[in-house]
Amino acid sequence: MTNKDFFMALDALEKEKGIEKEYFLDALKTALTTAYKRNFDEVRPVEVELKPEKYSIEIYAYQTVVAEVENPDSEISLQDAKLVKKTAKIGDRLKTPVTPKEFGRIAAGTAKQVITQKLREKEKTSAYGEFANKVDTLMTGVVNRVDEATGTVYVEFPNTNIEGVMAEYDKMTTERYNVGDRLKVYVKKLRETNYGVQAIVSRADARFVKKLFELEVPEIQDGVVEVVNVVREVGYRTKIAIHSKDPNVDALGACVGTKGVRVNSIVFQLGGEKIDIIVWSDDPFEYIARALSPAKVISVEIDEITKSARVIVADDKLSLAIGKGGQNVRLAAKLTNWKIDVKSESKAQEESKVFDTHTDVSNIDDIFGGTEDINLD
Repeated sequence: MTNKDFFMALDALEKEKGIEKEYFLDALKTALTTAYKRNFDEVRPVEVELKPEKYSIEIYAYQTVVAEVENPDSEISLQDAKLVKKTAKIGDRLKTPVTPKEFGRIAAGTAKQVITQKLREKEKTSAYGEFANKVDTLMTGVVNRVDEATGTVYVEFPNTNIEGVMAEYDKMTTERYNVGDRLKVYVKKLRETNYGVQAIVSRADARFVKKLFELEVPEIQDGVVEVVNVVREVGYRTKIAIHSKDPNVDALGACVGTKGVRVNSIVFQLGGEKIDIIVWSDDPFEYIARALSPAKVISVEIDEITKSARVIVADDKLSLAIGKGGQNVRLAAKLTNWKIDVKSESKAQEESKVFDTHTDVSNIDDIFGGTEDINLD
């Protein structure tokens, strides 16, 4: 590559990719200065001058005119300076061309490296900027690779330079993924790698379910209905707490949809995962009772200091309230941020533990008008 070839290549990049030459020139000056010092002279102060209009790359050594020379590599006496430039005076900087004949080969190799590196950086920056607004959204891509050793799934997004990466812990345990599968995923964050920008995606994240509800429920999109919290045990059960900001809008009805069409669409996309829709309440007694859906609660007793609750259910509803392997009560505790201890009615009668505050949920039917257990069974 000659100097002319190099500058013409920059012109072509400017036209084809819209990248201005100046983006490369500053980096090239620094790289050529380093290359000169490494190969020819590590001591003398030098600067590189690039002149695209003349297709030239020149290196100059600089010396400051001083009254008494202490460092001959960077300083020159006034007497010697006047031999170079008659009008020289103390404080002037004189430049001397020091471009070696054999520097052309080094310059060509350096230029190639700089252009390649800066192009990669530009592509990364461009891709990152283009994709930044996709974080915390849902995207649909196609599986292009599955790493059997790690379980990692790689997803291609059409018309982008971004690769989606779904780690083992971000996969739904009830699903298998094959090359060519179309997947809807939640974009958690972006990260830069040596190979470009990657999107860290998930189908197991609770926010994946939240975004599905935002897609299916216009009232959530409009901000009329708020998603307060979502908790999941992936592939098995989700509990989502919702709240209507408009007293005229039924949050539960909006999320369920006519004949369950909205929530059933989400359940289908989750492969049959059960969804309990809970209407949030600022009353912890009601909120905890609702959170244990589909079980109905007889009473709730709470301890504000320890933020714990004892919930009483009918004997024949105990297993339903606790759930398989404790799943239902565990999710209810995460949803409400209260420690929940579920007792059967007969067991509670045997115990004498007293809580600071308690309530008898006498209007339980009204309370459970604010819950919905949805599944495809």
